[in-house]
Amino acid sequence: MWAAASASLRHLVAGIEQADSVATDAHKWLNVPYDSGIVFTAHPESHQQALVVPAHYIQATKGERDPRSFTPDESRRARGIAVYAALRTLGRRGVQELVERCCSFARQMAQALQKHPQVRVLNEVVLNQVLVRFVPLKGYPRDEAAFIDQVVAGVQSEGTCWLGSTQWHGQRAARISICNWSTSAHDIDRSAAAILGVIDRLNVNV
Repeated sequence: MWAAASASLRHLVAGIEQADSVATDAHKWLNVPYDSGIVFTAHPESHQQALVVPAHYIQATKGERDPRSFTPDESRRARGIAVYAALRTLGRRGVQELVERCCSFARQMAQALQKHPQVRVLNEVVLNQVLVRFVPLKGYPRDEAAFIDQVVAGVQSEGTCWLGSTQWHGQRAARISICNWSTSAHDIDRSAAAILGVIDRLNVNV
């Protein structure tokens, strides 16, 4: 959804304005606390009725919107403040620049990784996500999925960056998400080098 702030990326979410309801989160690109979920719906009454009715002793003022009626959490932190503050501080131009920068870094990451003969970039990198497979050398004693898991574990342990494993069309893969506002081109180079370094160290042990 945040890609809509960018004129060059807006086409990727064309038609989203016609959706009856949209749910998203803000914790990645807006860099706000993790449990900052957002729902846009054309039917607030149905949304409210789908949630647990508050205890009878909690009375809402008639005619006013009661935030407790729109979330499953009866008691919760005011995550809306952090989201508001981020959007207010960044503005449309700031969101656009953040999104475009992360997408550019994702392309940089993909280009750096795919130079290695054991890396396969699986997706067309159009946003900030890079999906990759790590192919073991001939003679690796286990299957490819195990090699991918070893690379992922090695990267997480090494500590330069973090990536996670996932499934793509029934195959094991690794997912790299570029979303932090402070990430630099140098960070991408260091992270790609760290990932490839883990692969090379695993090769030595084959």
